[in-house]
Amino acid sequence: MTHVMIVGGGIAGCMTAMELVSRGYRVTVVERNQIAAQTSGESSWAGAGIVFPLLPWMYRDEVNQLALAGANLYPQVAQKLLRETGIDPEFTKCGMRILPPYDLALAQQWCEKNQIACTKVGEDLLLPNVAQVRNPRLLQALKQWLILHGVTLIERTQLLPIQETVALNTWKTTQGTQLQADIFVVTSGAWSFELLKDTAANIDIKPMRGQILLYQMPVNTLQHILYQDGFYMLQRRDGFLLAGSTLEDVGFDTSVTETAKFEMQAKAEAILPALKGVPIHQHWSGLRPGAPENLPTIARHPTIQNLYLNTGHFRYGVTMAPASAKILADLL
Repeated sequence: MTHVMIVGGGIAGCMTAMELVSRGYRVTVVERNQIAAQTSGESSWAGAGIVFPLLPWMYRDEVNQLALAGANLYPQVAQKLLRETGIDPEFTKCGMRILPPYDLALAQQWCEKNQIACTKVGEDLLLPNVAQVRNPRLLQALKQWLILHGVTLIERTQLLPIQETVALNTWKTTQGTQLQADIFVVTSGAWSFELLKDTAANIDIKPMRGQILLYQMPVNTLQHILYQDGFYMLQRRDGFLLAGSTLEDVGFDTSVTETAKFEMQAKAEAILPALKGVPIHQHWSGLRPGAPENLPTIARHPTIQNLYLNTGHFRYGVTMAPASAKILADLL
């Protein structure tokens, strides 16, 4: 049985592992922290889980094709995880309401071309079929599924950057051990370039920080995801409400700032005045794997024959993950 080692235990890595298990591979996942833990900096845990490209008419067709393919797979993935693990990823078709300013003609033209339902509600545009998923619950369900299906999880293990070679036989850890596999797949998000910098310097992936605020509000305060001019708000089933996020090129700095907090708080209160006076429950950040034009790299490594990449999804790693996993598995 071919042994595949997935380097990175975020949503993209876990879904890649899930897909490979279903195709008969023996799979190991190596994670620098702990899979599904609340870990500072990791976008898989930190993100809002909007299963849709925010303004798809502003993106290249390749980005939208991958994002929409992933979004279409989510209902069956979420049902499978709930059925087999008992953990509900809280996949919810809540719709997204886009508030002005936006290009109405361009948006309606794109929706009609791509058969995406949309309707005008006053000055807003409602996309009723847009869904969300709760990232921490999704990760917990994925981890449990992998355990139930015999995947080896190696946590709190950091790998060293690889050196140029024809093929990888082992990958060294910072602890001095060596991990063996037949095939290696990098799904390390913002940390991918650090692992690949000595062998694939032209792969343009860098960390982009996003900060988010969390409020506790009565259930059903928000019926839909709200989006306005680069800022979104959404609510979970238990009333927790997320508002964000920033887009900051600050390297691997995972700290949060008072400036960003006040700016996001002002935007959130302007959109939803009921938030005025409501204390911020939590404020955190995550590092997205930034890539030009939001285009990920899903490919064989340019020079190392048994190394593959599934990374650089930028803002849409959650949305693209199921479809990216299938593309990667097809490549193998």
